[in-house]
Amino acid sequence: MAKTSTGLEENVAGLLCYVLIWISGLVFLLIEKENKFVRFHAWQSIIVFGTLTVASIVLSWIPYIGWVLNVLISILALVLWIVLMVKAFNGEKFKLPWAGNLAEKYA
Repeated sequence: MAKTSTGLEENVAGLLCYVLIWISGLVFLLIEKENKFVRFHAWQSIIVFGTLTVASIVLSWIPYIGWVLNVLISILALVLWIVLMVKAFNGEKFKLPWAGNLAEKYA
């Protein structure tokens, strides 16, 4: 694995992009200027978990059905969080539909 400008191995930096959901993605996007692998995972983290965060906030205002959907979003977010961290740590550029294409474009 290659080193990043942060001194971390790129697979470790890719995993760390997901640790604090979109917040750590934003941090790595700001500090990593060159490594495409890390920037891809940072962008994907921001897009995926940023979208899920906004959806969760909007749905929390809707009684009953919004709360049920919020639980489903939370389960989806947990599964995605684990899968994306494992894939990044294994050195895979795992692209989610829509978000992965945008992340690749911006990285």
